Amino acid sequence: MTGILNRRTFFWGLGLLLLLLLGAGEAMAQMPNMPTIQMPEISINGAPVEEKAKMSTYLQLMFFLTILTLAPYILVMSTAFIRIVITISFLRTALGTQQVPPTQVLMGLALFLTMFVMAPVGMKMNRTAIQPYFAGDIEQGEFLTKLLAPPREFMLRQTRGTDIDLFLELAQIRNKPKTADDIPIYVLLPSFVLSEIKTAFQIGFLLYLPFLVIDMIVSSVLMSMGMFMLSPMTISLPFKLLMFVLIDGWELVIKGVVKSFNPIDPSP
Repeated sequence: MTGILNRRTFFWGLGLLLLLLLGAGEAMAQMPNMPTIQMPEISINGAPVEEKAKMSTYLQLMFFLTILTLAPYILVMSTAFIRIVITISFLRTALGTQQVPPTQVLMGLALFLTMFVMAPVGMKMNRTAIQPYFAGDIEQGEFLTKLLAPPREFMLRQTRGTDIDLFLELAQIRNKPKTADDIPIYVLLPSFVLSEIKTAFQIGFLLYLPFLVIDMIVSSVLMSMGMFMLSPMTISLPFKLLMFVLIDGWELVIKGVVKSFNPIDPSP
């Protein structure tokens, strides 16, 4: 009986769908002719000068949209955000507070600290590239060169030489760059990211030590009292929070992270 009902329901639904499709087709046929959107034709074989100029404009637009799509990842991976967010995440894990502060709060704090650390870079970009370009003192090519120079200088100041040598070796670049300006950007970026992760892990290790000592003391006391069923993390959490508040831990952590960077001179 159930199979018969299912078949009837299926056929009724199929018929209703066909009626809707037929009605939509008649409605579309009765509608006035809509203007069609003509896509530009791009030809690279013997194209006139105007068509080549149009093609160049389209390619520039595609390049701009690609950069705009990748901009968040580029900004995250080429600024102080990596070290800051990893350090704060280590701190929350060491405290054992699970989701307190929430991830959104930690990301917001890391973002604003990144803006604070990168402020000299933005000031130098504004003075050396943006203002002269809008004043008409420099051309587009020189503008891009001067615009990218401060972030490059910032990354070089944070990157270890061993990490640069590693990626130079992986890239099979035999002639070692003589100056910092000769280092390719595809070598500098991963070297910077690797150096930032290493530094963040070193800071995280130092953050873990005092809280690890508290966990060990609490575990030893509970074992000596025979309280094997009681979780040491539950007992040690209030003591870790108390110690963190008494020593003004947030100020120490933020001050330490910010001072761990080697800033650039914002003057031109």
